[in-house]
Amino acid sequence: MMQTGIFSGYFPYDLKKTAEVIRGHDFNTVQLDLHFKDIDVTDGQVTAEKCRTIRDTFRDHHLPISCISAYTNIVHPDAGERTKRNGRLKEILAHAQYLGSPYVISETGTFDTDSDWVHHPKNKTEEGWDDCRTVIADLAQHAYDHGSVFLLETYVNNVVGSVEETLRMFAEVDHPGLGLLMDPTNYFEAHNIDDMDKILNQVFDALSDKIKIGHAKDVKRSGDDKSEKHSDIGDDSAAESHTFRGVGEIELPAPGLGELNYDLYFQRLAKKHPNIPMIIEHLDESDVPRAKKFIDGKMRANGC
Repeated sequence: MMQTGIFSGYFPYDLKKTAEVIRGHDFNTVQLDLHFKDIDVTDGQVTAEKCRTIRDTFRDHHLPISCISAYTNIVHPDAGERTKRNGRLKEILAHAQYLGSPYVISETGTFDTDSDWVHHPKNKTEEGWDDCRTVIADLAQHAYDHGSVFLLETYVNNVVGSVEETLRMFAEVDHPGLGLLMDPTNYFEAHNIDDMDKILNQVFDALSDKIKIGHAKDVKRSGDDKSEKHSDIGDDSAAESHTFRGVGEIELPAPGLGELNYDLYFQRLAKKHPNIPMIIEHLDESDVPRAKKFIDGKMRANGC
């Protein structure tokens, strides 16, 4: 049976209270965000001892860490900014061995300087592709050298956004240090959202063997508001990846608030990954009970 989990970053508390609150919602796993009120795990401050304390605190609350967030723009066009951002990602990859899970996740980024999610023309050029492939190959090797696995999360506006681009990247970086975070909502845009079931089947026909972790949010057309959307989740220091709700023609709300065919998603995923952690996202703390009830209900209805 699938396990239901949530990002720890939606709970802006100290380490122990974060674990207590998440367990209080009856989750049994988490995607770890290195973001707590009482322990400094910012850039350059991550140590093996701190990681073991975090790991053991979640274990003590029956919440094994299934994967770790390290979201950033890995192809940021400013050389200094790219070095800084990927240095942080590598710091987390190197310490995952002490956190209880080898899986460290980021999207592939954009050559836009102002946003990690806005399309840039270079994203879909051979020059941009080659640059991104070089970065991903380096991250995969760094992960492998430290006993971890870099999980690529696709996003339609980033360098790797389509099923075809995902397959190409895994063919060109065929490395044991690279895996896939499955979030089917990230493959949809205006031209294909009306072909929901066709795209979902295409995603799983092509990529099932690469999947390590699943995400649960939703997707729908954005209406008249085409701006980049962020939500106030009650934490001024929250990562932008937790406040982001979509840009352009597509909005990405919490699970159950959009058009994703969850029945098909879970049926296809469960065939090859019956025990996979399913991590809920794109919500605030007040919406957690509703979202969890929706996901648990879909799992029950589909026997997974």
